[in-house]
Amino acid sequence: MARKTALIAGAQGLVGRALVQHLEDLGDWDVIGTSRRPALFETRARFIGVDLTARAECEAKLTALGAVTHVFFTAIALAPNEAEKQVTTLAMFVNLLDAALPGMAKLEHVQLMEGTNWYGNHIGPYPTPAREDDHRTMPPMFYYPQQDHLEALQKGRDWTWSALRPQGVYGFAVGNPMNHLLALAVYGAISAELGLPLRFPGKPGAFSGIYQFTEAALLARAMVWAATNPACANDVFNVTNGDFQRWCNLWPAIADFFGVEAGPIQTIRLAEMMADKEPLWARMVERHALKDYRIDDLVNWSFADGIYSQDFDHLFNLNKIRKAGWREVVDSEEMLLRLLGDLRRMRIIP
Repeated sequence: MARKTALIAGAQGLVGRALVQHLEDLGDWDVIGTSRRPALFETRARFIGVDLTARAECEAKLTALGAVTHVFFTAIALAPNEAEKQVTTLAMFVNLLDAALPGMAKLEHVQLMEGTNWYGNHIGPYPTPAREDDHRTMPPMFYYPQQDHLEALQKGRDWTWSALRPQGVYGFAVGNPMNHLLALAVYGAISAELGLPLRFPGKPGAFSGIYQFTEAALLARAMVWAATNPACANDVFNVTNGDFQRWCNLWPAIADFFGVEAGPIQTIRLAEMMADKEPLWARMVERHALKDYRIDDLVNWSFADGIYSQDFDHLFNLNKIRKAGWREVVDSEEMLLRLLGDLRRMRIIP
């Protein structure tokens, strides 16, 4: 197979980092990543330091990418509300494509990373199991104008597009605002440090409701599969680990990992309860010889509060991606314990 070149927008993020590492493991891809920061992990990828919100900067730095065959857009903007997030994230997407596409003579595919917020699960209960052709919810929702722009841009072009909608992505990245794994890990480690049982900090309905996870590494494999599979051209797919879980069933094993008892539900706002824990964490870093990260480098507690407050079922129909040929599954309990173990071996947590 001919060698391919990927441009990954947001290559430092939870999804982008996993994709960089997967493509490097495959060995027959060259990788270019965009990020505002230099690479924070060991990689052979070429990184372009660019602010995707700055159109002139994109035009100056992203026009000479003629070798690129596949574009993966995984970047996301931080904003105080959904309306501003929609404006900024759409601008990032448009700026990158407007600057880069005219010079990409070898382009084969553009892939947009979406998520299950498409179905409104960030707002409240939604029809389940969610299907890719379900009605949109009330905007603003930044995925909608991004996909609309991509579909309109592709008409009459030789290249194709795809979009994936994962639920509950778990993996490792530093400085990522949407990383629940690290929130769970730091919360568990601090509970153990204080000699406390591991209490579920969310609502009872979130503890007992059905939940689905997606390992970042599995998602990266699905991304490449969809981007190179003609059956996925110009279409969108839900993707998860493929199983169904409940936090109440997972919690005893997670508590056991941290060496504490599984406590009862104690609904709290982690953003408030953890606001004074930086000094404690600094002492833990020194005493356990952990990597010198602050909690704020690792965790956005408000995002974790959002996850733990969703007291309704999360179910996503996978028939479409399975009919297209995707068969991979991951046991989510095994994934959680394995990823927590990885964080321990990496000296991120004790």
